[in-house]
Amino acid sequence: MPDHILGDKEFENIPSIRSKALRINLNENIYGTFAEIGAGQETVRNFFRAGGASGTIAKTMSAYDKDFSDAIYGEEEDGRYVTESRLKKMLSHEMQLIEERIIREKHPNKLFFAFANTVATIDFAKKYKGHGWLGIRYQVDPKEDYNEITLHIRFHENDAMLQQITLGILGVNLIYGAYYKYDAPKKLLRYLYDHIDKDKIEIDTINFSGPKFEDVDNRLMSLQLIKNGMTDAIMFGPDGNNLLPARVLYKKNILALRGSFRPVTKVNIDMYEKSYEMFLNENKVEKERTEVIFEITLSNLRAEGEIDEEDFMDRARLLCSLGHTVMISNFQEFYKLVEYFSRYTKMRLGLAMGVNNLVDIFDEKYYRHLSGGILEAFGKLFFKDLKVYLYPMRDAETGEYTDSENLKVHPRMKELYKFFKYNGKVVDIKDFNPNILDIFSREVLTKIENGEEGWEEMLPPGVSEIIKEKCLFSCIASPSKKTKEATN
Repeated sequence: MPDHILGDKEFENIPSIRSKALRINLNENIYGTFAEIGAGQETVRNFFRAGGASGTIAKTMSAYDKDFSDAIYGEEEDGRYVTESRLKKMLSHEMQLIEERIIREKHPNKLFFAFANTVATIDFAKKYKGHGWLGIRYQVDPKEDYNEITLHIRFHENDAMLQQITLGILGVNLIYGAYYKYDAPKKLLRYLYDHIDKDKIEIDTINFSGPKFEDVDNRLMSLQLIKNGMTDAIMFGPDGNNLLPARVLYKKNILALRGSFRPVTKVNIDMYEKSYEMFLNENKVEKERTEVIFEITLSNLRAEGEIDEEDFMDRARLLCSLGHTVMISNFQEFYKLVEYFSRYTKMRLGLAMGVNNLVDIFDEKYYRHLSGGILEAFGKLFFKDLKVYLYPMRDAETGEYTDSENLKVHPRMKELYKFFKYNGKVVDIKDFNPNILDIFSREVLTKIENGEEGWEEMLPPGVSEIIKEKCLFSCIASPSKKTKEATN
């Protein structure tokens, strides 16, 4: 019987979940444990059903009772169970037991693994959809150290049983990808959704570590999450590591600044410092419970076509090195950004922006896809305790300043704008630095790329040195860096 006939089209043949589980089971060297808490033993169930599991599964368990779980894995400082810390403890504990109980000398070729998840599915009232952590610690060479992949998920299905089934499929995809796609982590990431619709589950954080992933930058892998439609936002901390958005934003006052930051200029920092000072002076805003987010949209990263990963990394490195928290989002409209923040907090929200951004907010063309049009969008944008901090613009020819008092919106939007202005939803940043209003990121970038002089003075202290030292934005390396590279 022929494999192909005239008219056949090429397509990717995705193995079934049973085939993936069976391939793992039939490998005589892959051997480990499953520890699943909160949504049944849905992953290991697929391996039992596939057949041949006795040579693969050393143990499977679910420590559902909190006291039992604490006795096995230890107590968490915050008393929570669906956390990355709990997942790490589960992986470490189970792997330690394998090493203690399976004598390596008798099984020199065994590839040990520990798979774990800690999950909360949808509650009875269907108010909270649920979320969870899952991961695998494993070997692909018995003489090498362990590799590890961990990820955080958010459920979008409205039925606990459906969530359990989806979780089980995702678990099989993760284990299969860990063993058979570790050399292509971007593909591994995409294959996590084999046999899963993207509207069923969201992966908003993923981290790779270990000898097989030494060259993997987790920030770039997180960028793939957005590019592949697996989540709408990712975050990095000042140390450059991935952050779980929920952990950063939960019950916080949030001030967000959107921009290209290509590179970050004196204007960006002046806007940040002055708006932050005003935000902290608002009622009920405590510094200890306030988070400042520098946001770059995916559409901004795609401004010149396909996403340039090197350019993305340059922006992320620069902002992180200045001590800021960075968000990459898929929210072109501001109301979607505010909706996203509102998932995690009911505290005060602030948006710092320039005049052009505010004018765009009042442009109806961005809301034609909504049944309620601009009024629906504004209901989502301003119904929370939100305030816009407006940074002025100066006309290069006349020297006239544009702020909230004299900016021009479409005549049909004039009364709507007045409503928000007079109700204190839009306030001007008054104490700005007038000497830097002529600085624009695109002009600075052009100077950097063309090797022109004078761009250093347009940036905050220390930024030009970072750009030169790390050769960001196609900048020519500094003499000290050239000398260092020549000696290596």
